Amino acid sequence: MVAVTAPRIAALFAGMALALAAPAAAASAQPAGPAQLGASDLALLNGVRLAGLWEMPAGQMASERGSSQRVREVGAEIAAQHAELDQLVVDAANKLGVQLPTEPNAQQKGWLNEMRGASTDREFDRIFVERLRAAHGKIFPVIGAVRSGTRNEIVRKLAQDSNGFVMTHMTLLESTGLVRYAELPPAALPADQPKVDSLQEAALARTAAGSGFNPMVIWLVVLVAGVLGIGGTWRIFKPR
Repeated sequence: MVAVTAPRIAALFAGMALALAAPAAAASAQPAGPAQLGASDLALLNGVRLAGLWEMPAGQMASERGSSQRVREVGAEIAAQHAELDQLVVDAANKLGVQLPTEPNAQQKGWLNEMRGASTDREFDRIFVERLRAAHGKIFPVIGAVRSGTRNEIVRKLAQDSNGFVMTHMTLLESTGLVRYAELPPAALPADQPKVDSLQEAALARTAAGSGFNPMVIWLVVLVAGVLGIGGTWRIFKPR
């Protein structure tokens, strides 16, 4: 019979630990693939690809048809930058084994047809700026959500790169002077944003959240000070 000693027990547990760790290590060594991507990851990949498929021809149209030099310059720059971004998303999709769209969706095709059907170059400018700026605004929340929550390094890098392009394109479109800010819809805040109905509630919320002071402690100090004040007053004015 083999004697059970402390070294043998230690060796036995070490072997068990290695056996349990081996499958996990093998799983982590597998290349990233579609099964490891979340719905928001795929939404970003498809959204960036679709944006390029319609905004590249839109920018090219603007570079030729824009009624002002600035609109033509902005159109050419956006088309060139989307070609670069499109290559980034295609490279990312190839690494992840994801199939991307090959043509714009129905709504995007409608926007392109709207630009082609503009009766004047000035009308074209307005449609071009309004449609592209609105589209960039809609993809911002997707980029932010994926950048902060994705577990995939390739997708995270794409989200970060995409954010830079979107910010640049918004600035370029606004530089045309054609954005009608007064007609923009109100900004939508996140649904889980707390509602504050008074300055008092806002102050208490700030105090509780980040100032380091507890509101109950403040009220306790005030109460103690009041009691001490009453006691002092009584001692001064009590009958002698």
